[in-house]
Amino acid sequence: MSRVSVVIVTRNRVRQLRESLESLGTEHQIVVVDNGTEGTLGSLEETFPHVRWIRLPKNFGLTKALNLGLRSAEGEFVLFLHDDTRIPGNGVSELADVLEQHVELGAVAPLLVDAMGNPTPQVCTHPPKAELVPVAGNSDIDVESVTGAALMVRGFFLKAMRQIDERYGNFGSDLDLCAQVIRRANKKIRVLQSVRAVHSASPAQSALLDADAAIGTAVYLAKYQGAAAGLKYRVAAILGSIFTFRLVLAKHLLSNQKLDGTQ
Repeated sequence: MSRVSVVIVTRNRVRQLRESLESLGTEHQIVVVDNGTEGTLGSLEETFPHVRWIRLPKNFGLTKALNLGLRSAEGEFVLFLHDDTRIPGNGVSELADVLEQHVELGAVAPLLVDAMGNPTPQVCTHPPKAELVPVAGNSDIDVESVTGAALMVRGFFLKAMRQIDERYGNFGSDLDLCAQVIRRANKKIRVLQSVRAVHSASPAQSALLDADAAIGTAVYLAKYQGAAAGLKYRVAAILGSIFTFRLVLAKHLLSNQKLDGTQ
């Protein structure tokens, strides 16, 4: 059995995925879930024969795709990695070493940097104003939540969870996973300065993605702050979209349309 499994969900980012796989090498088990890439992944399957490929016919949203990848993960430790994130194989091993040596930790993450080595937004603030901010300082830091662009969790904890909550589409599953590590497992999440990953995020925008983010936030609030908090946020998002004449967004919110394969 592999010590570490790397789970990558990809969609329409062939170049970034190639660079990510080249950086990882062949040292760990790698599972790539192709979440409905338009066209073809080209020669990637031939170039990286050690990778386990799972092809989906359309975009099922990040959360469902992650759960499909998890079912094929064999490692004692599981690294969730976005396809636009590059981390060397020895860096992955170092993350696993830290988790193995520190029982108080439930998850670890590398420091996310840009191509120039500057920290990029990584630490998540609390919903309803969920934002990403860079890590401050030059020391390892324990945080409440980080982006899922690069996050390693113990495999047995993920098996105990059974799956990531699929009420989330594209947005919210990383926040929820971090909350589960801290609240359910009573463990810490640590960002390591000694391990760095280059994150070249290029977020897309659409009414459906905005609706997905609002719905994910409402789900998170209802789960951790009570049904009233979730409902209040959802109603405010619907009214806000109507008053600003974002009628397509309002339609998605009213129909509870998130990125989960039903769109």
